Parts: sequence; structure tokens; C-alpha cells
Amino acid sequence: MQARTAYLPISTYPETVPDDSIIAAVGFAASLGCALHVTTFAVDIPQLRSPLGSLLLDIPGLVRTAEEKSRADCLRLQGLVREAARLHPNADVTIREIVLGGALDAAAAEARYYDLCVLPWTGETLAAQEMAQAVVFGSGRPVILVPPSARPAPLEHIAVAWDASRVAARALWDALALVPENCRITVLTIRDEKPLSAPDLAASLATMLGKRGYAAKPLDIMLCDKTIAEALQDAVMEAGAQILVMGGFGHSRLRDFILGGATQGVFRDLRLPVLLSH
Repeated sequence: MQARTAYLPISTYPETVPDDSIIAAVGFAASLGCALHVTTFAVDIPQLRSPLGSLLLDIPGLVRTAEEKSRADCLRLQGLVREAARLHPNADVTIREIVLGGALDAAAAEARYYDLCVLPWTGETLAAQEMAQAVVFGSGRPVILVPPSARPAPLEHIAVAWDASRVAARALWDALALVPENCRITVLTIRDEKPLSAPDLAASLATMLGKRGYAAKPLDIMLCDKTIAEALQDAVMEAGAQILVMGGFGHSRLRDFILGGATQGVFRDLRLPVLLSH
């Protein structure tokens, strides 16, 4: 069977994500057994004609400097990715020039041609957050956010945040397409966050997964004054799982993102790889 291909977009304007996040994302894609396509976006800034502005600032010079820096970053990142993927031959890197403001939509559209997206993550740059939101809500593909602390390893144990919603089901089945048959699965349900459709949601899913051959177990958790994102990530790490699988709650309208509490919390404080589907 042909290997899956992961897509990794990197914007270089006005900033790019740190190198350690990119290296972690490349390594994580390799650990999934995926081929990897990386697109770095170089900015093309339209010239603004303003006689008054030109008297005060060298606008063409500033534009040229910004474009040159963006292209230089693309070339540098091309080398960084190739070095990080030196033991992973099924990786290619392209540079794509895109008009100012167009990188996010272009990445979301390009992502639709691949099996999944792997995004380098850091909460310290707006670029990572905007790219994640654009691709999660605009691509229609599963997205794995990878923090710099992630270490590449074959997936042997995943945790699924389960409330029986549509987006949770989408995330579950997207994740099952990536894991081996002997993968362990912990099913997480938060008991005190919102009314649930049944009292035994986690156990019901674990039973179904067990019938499909997975070693699955339910785990009910309580918030206990934590945020949803904190409670989920704490439970995942205590269970020893390598990745959290959850639905991406929210929607976008003209780049105005309205996020559900769990998704928003994960974007704010990501401590382990998280697969999001919307």
C-alpha cells in the first residue's frame, strides 16, 4: 500500500515558527511512516504608491527588504528541513511565492491534497496560531499540532477525547487510519463539563474499539478547577499516551475565529502532540 503523505506549511512573513518546532514536526511525521511535503511561503508585497509617504519613508526599500528576508528564510528553512529529514528520504520541500495576506488560505487549500497535516507549534508566535487555525478549520484534513518538546516515536498509545459529537467521531476515525492494529487507546470523557448524552460514553466506545481488536480502556475524568485543555492533557500524560485526539470545535468567518473551550485551551497551552479534526 502506498505510504500516506503529510503536509507541512511554513509561512515566513511577518515571522516564522522557531526551528526546534519545525524539527520536531518533521521528526513526528517520519515516526508516523508518512512521506512529507513541506511548502515554505515567500511573501510578495504589492507596491503602494504614496508620494507623501515616500518623503517620510523609503517604502519601496522597506518592501524589498521584507521580501528578501522572507525568501532568505525560505531557503534557510529548506536546508533545515532537509537536514532534519536526512534519515527520512521521502521528504520534499518547495518554495511558493504568495501575495501578502494569502499564505493562510493557500496553505488550507493545498492541504486538501494530502492525507494529513503536521504543523510545528509554539504559543510564542502568532504565525503558528494563525496557521493552525486556518488549516484546522479550512482544510478538511486531520491536523496534528507538534510542540518542540515532542519526540519522534511510533504511535503505540493514543488518547481520544470523547463526547460522542460529530467532530469527536471525525477525529477518532481520522486517528485510527494512522495507528497500527496493536495500538492502545485510552478513551477520555470529562464528567463535569457539560451534559452528556449517556452516562457511559467512554465505556461504550472502548467496548466498540475492543471488538475491532484494539486494546481500549475508558477513563472518566473531572475538571477539578482545571480548564478543559489542562484536564485533558494532564490525563493523557498520566495515562502515558503519546498523542491526544480531539475534535476541533469552532468555526471561522473572515478570519474571525470563534473557538470552543477545549480547542481554544489547546491552542493556548500545548504540551504534547494533538490531532484535531473539524
